[in-house]
Amino acid sequence: MRMRKVKWAVEYLEQSQKKAAHPEENRGAWRSGNTKLHVELGCGKGNYSLEMAKLYPDDLFIAVEKNESAAGIAAKKFDESECENLILIHGDAADLNLWFAEQEIDVLHLNFSDPWPKKRYAKRRLSSAGFLEVYQSLLSKNGEIQMKTDNGPLFEFSVIEFLNAGFILSEFYVDYRRDPHPEDAVTEYEEKFIRLGQPIYRCVFKRGDGAK
Repeated sequence: MRMRKVKWAVEYLEQSQKKAAHPEENRGAWRSGNTKLHVELGCGKGNYSLEMAKLYPDDLFIAVEKNESAAGIAAKKFDESECENLILIHGDAADLNLWFAEQEIDVLHLNFSDPWPKKRYAKRRLSSAGFLEVYQSLLSKNGEIQMKTDNGPLFEFSVIEFLNAGFILSEFYVDYRRDPHPEDAVTEYEEKFIRLGQPIYRCVFKRGDGAK
C-alpha cells in the first residue's frame, strides 16, 4: 500500500544530519578498520536499522529508502538517536552500485520488500536476478544477504533466485519468530504480523564461489 505524503517528513529530510547528501562521494570509503558494513534496502520508517545499530555499536548501518515521507520519518529517528553508526540514503535500490564499491558490503538486509505479485513485474523484486547480479559484486568475500518476509510466494521465488545466482544457503526458517532471536531486531511490519499470528519467513544466503 502506497504511503501518504507526510509534509513535515519531506521537509525534514532536507535538514537531517544523518542523511548522506552525496552518497556517491563515499563509494569505497564507508568502512574504517574492521567495521562491518550493513545495508538495509527499503528501510521504511527506519526502526530496524536503528535497533540493529544499538545492538551492534561497532558495525556501520546504512538504511536506504526511496519514499520521501518514510525516509524523512526515519531521518528524524536517526537524528534523535545517540547512534553514531547510522546513516540514511534517500534513493532507489537500483542505484546501489553508484554508492558502494565492489566487495564493500558485508551484510545486505531485505526486510518485507514489496512482493510485486504480478508476474510481469517480477524484475522489480529486490530478490530478482538483475538485483542479485549487482549484490554479487558489492558483497564482500564472506558477505551475506539476510531476508525476512511474510509473503510465502515471494519467499519461494527468492530462494530459487538466490540458488540460481550461486549463493549458498546458510539459514532457512518458515516460522522464524517461533523461537526468540534477540540477535535480530523486529521490524514494524514484523510486529504487526506476529500479533496476527502469521509466520515470518527468513533465509540467509552467503556469497559463494559460484557468485561472480
